Amino acid sequence: MKILVLGATGDRTAACGATPQPRTRRGRHCALTRQVACVGEDQTRISVISANLLDLSDAEMTKIVAGCDAVASCLGHNLTIKGIFGPPHRLVTDATRRFCQAIQANNPTHPVKFVLMNTTGNRNRDLNEPASPAEKIVLGLLRRLLPPQADNEAAADYLRTQIGQDDPVIEWVAVRPDSLIDEDEVTEYTVHASPTTSPIFKPGKTSRINVGHFMADLITEDAVWSQWKGQMPVLYDQEPQRSA
Repeated sequence: MKILVLGATGDRTAACGATPQPRTRRGRHCALTRQVACVGEDQTRISVISANLLDLSDAEMTKIVAGCDAVASCLGHNLTIKGIFGPPHRLVTDATRRFCQAIQANNPTHPVKFVLMNTTGNRNRDLNEPASPAEKIVLGLLRRLLPPQADNEAAADYLRTQIGQDDPVIEWVAVRPDSLIDEDEVTEYTVHASPTTSPIFKPGKTSRINVGHFMADLITEDAVWSQWKGQMPVLYDQEPQRSA
């Protein structure tokens, strides 16, 4: 199995917090990153492509995804003033669209899995997930004032509406973690079809390494993929039980 990881560095992956997970699985892996050093020293099964995604031509993208069985996108905006408010404002959406088009251009003989790291602040419109009036107001303001919110929503909407459920060469899952935290090891976590708590007023927590673990499970475990294909599962870290 050949897996392409997009955005193997940055705030979302916590210096590759999600990227190490596929290393323990069988197959070959390719990481597209601007910072080669962050991918780590053990590159026996990882090919590193050092490039700015925005500088790649359509032909180069098509060549990169040729032969890939899965693409895992961990792209996101850096949590700095420049990263949040500066260009590119549609990094995640444009990357999702262009790499999906690159997959389609290759016309693979079997469907390629596309796993998008998204956010629980983005509602799954296919399920008509409820939101209180206060949540709708806050999300509307975030959408207008913070480009990353609109970008994440548009990227997932592209998969839902443009790729859909019946594309012959692309199958997808948009993974929605809640507030991201750093942990050194994989811990217990739960997966839900929709948020079980308010991402605005009572957010949960999800470690980056757990997100990476679940994304790797999606790609390598057929049963997990069959369960969540074409959906937007939500991840929460499971709090340890406290003794009485």
